[in-house]
Parts: sequence; structure tokens; C-alpha cells
Amino acid sequence: MTKKLFVLLALMLIASPMIFAQGATGQGTQENGQWVVISAGFAMALAVALCGMAQGKAIASAVEGMARNPGAATAIQTAMLIGLAFIESLVLFTLVVVFVKVK
Repeated sequence: MTKKLFVLLALMLIASPMIFAQGATGQGTQENGQWVVISAGFAMALAVALCGMAQGKAIASAVEGMARNPGAATAIQTAMLIGLAFIESLVLFTLVVVFVKVK
């Protein structure tokens, strides 16, 4: 059952660019520009929300680890700061994409 479902999903992913391809007619450029701005706003909001949740979870786990093993607090804190930087970089990449796409 799962193999058939996987094959069906793979075929749909392969065929979707051909099925939903649109020709370049030149119409609708105003409407498409509006959707770029709206989708960029949603992307930024989603990235910020998930980043905040991930940072909260990372800090909570690090504090719990430091409370359980105070001897490893410096190693845990260093790993936490590196992890927070990686989490925050995802939001910054989203912000760069928003600035590039929205003119």
C-alpha cells in the first residue's frame, strides 16, 4: 500500500510542472505583482513565527540541560548560541528573498 502511494506521489511530482505550466501571454502582470507582495508577507510572517518557536524551544532545552548538569553549562551555552545563530539565519535568508522579489 505504501509503495503504491509513494509511486503515485512521485508521478504527481514529476508530472506537475507539465500539467500546470502556463504560457507567457503578457497578461496579468499587475495581478501577479500583487500576489508576490502578499506571498512575501506571508512567508516572512511564517518564518518569523517558526523562528521564534524554535528559539524558545532551543533556549528552554539548553536551560534544562544546564540545570541538570551545571558542569557542562559552558559547552551547552556555546552550542545553544551557535544553534540560535543558525535559526536566526533562516529568517535573515527569508528577509533577503523578500527584498529581492518585492520591488
